[in-house]
Amino acid sequence: MEENSTKFSKENSAISIRTKYPQLNGLWAGLFIDILGFYIIIPYIPSLIDIYNTTPLVIGMLLATNAIFSLFSAPVWGRLSDKFGRRPMLLIAEAGTCSAFLILAFSNSLALLFTARIVDGIFGGNYPITKAIITDSVPPRDRGLQMTNIGIAHTLAGLIAPALGGFLSVFLILGPDYPLALSGLFAALFSFSTIIITFFYVKESWPKSRREKAEKKYKIKLKLWSNKDALYALTQFAFHTFSFLMYVSTLAIFIGLILGLDTIGISLLLTISGVSRAIIRFTLFKPTIRILGEKKMKILGLLILTIVFFLLGIFGTFYPKPWIFIVLLVFASYGVSCARGLMMSKVTETVSPKEIGKINGYTTTLDSVAQIFGPILGTILLQEFYPNTILFGFFLGILAFIAFVMVFKKIVPFRNKPLKVYNV
Repeated sequence: MEENSTKFSKENSAISIRTKYPQLNGLWAGLFIDILGFYIIIPYIPSLIDIYNTTPLVIGMLLATNAIFSLFSAPVWGRLSDKFGRRPMLLIAEAGTCSAFLILAFSNSLALLFTARIVDGIFGGNYPITKAIITDSVPPRDRGLQMTNIGIAHTLAGLIAPALGGFLSVFLILGPDYPLALSGLFAALFSFSTIIITFFYVKESWPKSRREKAEKKYKIKLKLWSNKDALYALTQFAFHTFSFLMYVSTLAIFIGLILGLDTIGISLLLTISGVSRAIIRFTLFKPTIRILGEKKMKILGLLILTIVFFLLGIFGTFYPKPWIFIVLLVFASYGVSCARGLMMSKVTETVSPKEIGKINGYTTTLDSVAQIFGPILGTILLQEFYPNTILFGFFLGILAFIAFVMVFKKIVPFRNKPLKVYNV
């Protein structure tokens, strides 16, 4: 009887997941709106080169500025949320993001645009704190599914926002010297609404009572380099995120350069990629995790990504047909849906509860590093060896393969380790 009850519970855990964690609804709404505010400025990027009479390299540096400052600020925000709670730190980070969008709206020079991006990077605590709240609120068996929702928020916002940004670009409400005025104000309005949502609907997941209890239970912190499981999980995530974000950030260039498609064709393929990822998340994800379990599903996802990246380089050189790449994009979407959220979840299991914010800050830092160097390296590989894409695909494939091989090492969750090991 007990065995049947346990089996029934496990089978229905994924099905009932949304009703089990209603406290995260406000978090998802706030995250989606925050990402939406960022993406509506994307259509302006090419025009900034002409408006400010600058070079693509400078605009590339402008885009990278946010990631560079997030590289250093994300772990700090994570540690602050460990010490003072998630909700107050999230509110401060969201307020900083809102102020960055306001600076963007009233920018009439490259210096002000860089200032806006720097401010946004300094207050880049939204993602590590969001992941920390998920970790606090969701047990390990369901955490991978919820972590995957972060990617879905990006996907959905990425589908809606560029069209909205393109529409807003027509209206130069402050004149041609302020090209981002209306979009910046809309982004600031979206960001301010996330503050309202967080204030009224997001509950504190790491209250003072839990912080004090964890402080007493885990008296001595492990340095990262002493926590071999945490270091291993972060290293595996680093190989994965560098290959994946390099693929994502150079996908538009790859499609335009290798397939020779125009803006509409590129937008269509990118839309197919985003829509397929959303469909997979809401249709195939639950059955796959129910049938395979987290470990085998993660293996499947990383294997699919490895194969897709190698094939991307091969077909890009010998058979560059759009329909081939549509198939590869769909499979890549399935692979990342299977693996990425589960990997982030596994990283959070390697540390004590009072270090959740810090470890999520480190994963955000790794994402920032990938966002800085991935587009640069990917573009160099595509341009220097054009029309040969084998080196590009093999470089992505090797990084993904390393992450795949590393998945077979057993990592013992922190909660299953004897406390005496950590109190010496």
